[in-house]
Amino acid sequence: MESSIDALSNAYQEFVAAAAGVLEAKELSGGQKTPETEAALENFKQRWELFRVSCDQAEEFVESVKQRIGSECLVDEATRMASATKSGQASSNGLPPISAVRLEQMSKAVRWLVLELQHGSGGGAASHSQHSAPFDARFSEDAAQ
Repeated sequence: MESSIDALSNAYQEFVAAAAGVLEAKELSGGQKTPETEAALENFKQRWELFRVSCDQAEEFVESVKQRIGSECLVDEATRMASATKSGQASSNGLPPISAVRLEQMSKAVRWLVLELQHGSGGGAASHSQHSAPFDARFSEDAAQ
């Protein structure tokens, strides 16, 4: 995580320095278009793009952490419900417990579908079924537990 923060911070500092370079070059040229101002603008554009890439990478990192935490919370909740039911405590919602493995599979299936929808692939579940087993809403293996 520290490397992501450092990369974003460095890209930002370089972007700000490039912006200052454009202003300095423009001031030195008296507002005229010169090779120096053009070079400063080109450097600014490159630094802007690098900063945007760093922001995108940081956002992807945050999203992956959020998904991992969410999955871990779901698995923890499911395993807690399953162990409570096995120890004789009744489930509060009356639903049979779902195995942690099955819950993780369902979570991954949902994430794939969300990603496909966000990217506009249009393939939906058809393209997802190539990556893993098809999603079975009946939870047949969970009912046997």
